Amino acid sequence: MAMVVMPENVRSLFGWPTQDPIVYGVTGSVWLAFGLLSILGLKYPLKFVPVLLMQLTYKSVWFIGVVIPLLASEKFPTYGLLHVVIMAFYIIGDPIAILFSYMFPKKDFADTDLTAEKIKKREFTLCISIKI
Repeated sequence: MAMVVMPENVRSLFGWPTQDPIVYGVTGSVWLAFGLLSILGLKYPLKFVPVLLMQLTYKSVWFIGVVIPLLASEKFPTYGLLHVVIMAFYIIGDPIAILFSYMFPKKDFADTDLTAEKIKKREFTLCISIKI
C-alpha cells in the first residue's frame, strides 16, 4: 500500500531507482490487491484458488525468467534482495494453501476421498495455523 500512497518514501527507504510513476503505481496496486486477496485465500482456499494460482504462477515465472538470469550474469541489484526473499516466501507458501487434490482429482469428485467435511477441516486448519 505504501508504494501507492507514498512511492517516493518507499523508493528512498529501499534504495530503488526512479521508475515510471504509472508502471510503479500499477505494480504497487496489483501487489496490494494480490496481498489482500491472498489473506482471504489462506482462510478460504477453495474460493480463492484462482488468486493463489495466479500469484504462484507469475512469481515463479518472474523467478525463473528474471531473477535467475540476473543472478547468473552477476547483474542482480542489491536493492532487489528483500523483494526476492518476500517473493520466495510466497512461492513456498502458495502451494501449501492451494488444494491441488481438489483442483485435479484423480477420479470424479464424488468418488474421491476429499469430502466437503474434509475440505472444511482443511480450511479450519489453515486458519488456525495462520493465527498462530
